[in-house]
Amino acid sequence: MRRSSEVTLTANEEGCAERLARFFPRATAVRVPVQITSLGAGSTRLREATVVEFGGSEHAIFLSSLPLEFDDRVRIERDRNGGTADATVIAVQYHEGRKAVAVRFLQGPCAWVTKP
Repeated sequence: MRRSSEVTLTANEEGCAERLARFFPRATAVRVPVQITSLGAGSTRLREATVVEFGGSEHAIFLSSLPLEFDDRVRIERDRNGGTADATVIAVQYHEGRKAVAVRFLQGPCAWVTKP
């Protein structure tokens, strides 16, 4: 019998973004490529490319490596078809070395987040 150090994920195991999405019942699974820019008080604007995993007209959930925490502000820009929205971080979920971030749009509903 051989022992394996590989980890196999089953279809029932949730990832970090899925775990956070449980707290947002109106969020639906989407795959929208975006650029996230932190809008912190300092002059340094950190930016990364990621994908909105779950979205709704008022919220978006994405994985991030940026140093984002509760109440931080970000700008989300859609890679294709345009669309920009400023948002504030309302939840952060850490799981197995990954971080999912949930944001609420500041200007009200944002329809482009849920469109492919």
